[in-house]
Amino acid sequence: QVQLVESGGGLVQAGGSRNLSCTYSGRSFGLYAMGWFRQAPGKEREFVSAVSGSRTVTYYADSVKGRFTISRDNSKNTIYLEMNSLRPEDTAVYFCARAMSPATFTQAMSSTSGVNNVGVWGQGTLVTVSS
Repeated sequence: QVQLVESGGGLVQAGGSRNLSCTYSGRSFGLYAMGWFRQAPGKEREFVSAVSGSRTVTYYADSVKGRFTISRDNSKNTIYLEMNSLRPEDTAVYFCARAMSPATFTQAMSSTSGVNNVGVWGQGTLVTVSS
């Protein structure tokens, strides 16, 4: 059974940086697109970023483009999210996600119904950005 475990959340001042990691336990990590979603209090879960299994394709929400960078190390079964220039509105629980299947396009995770293209979720890690 696949499990995703996030780490790296915490409190950071506005303008600061934070790096998240997500370790995947299970088989065939490199076959799946992986991504990050977030959910702020009282709001729906939203797409943040995704990366293809081959690492050649990435997508970002407009709200984080230019500030966040997603990457993955297939030798370590881990994905990362480097977050810079953080804003109070980035405060949320950040969830690691695996695509529904190896056939799921990376872009599908970035669509408006992206949560429906996720097959496995992590437990989430809280990032709080203070003003």
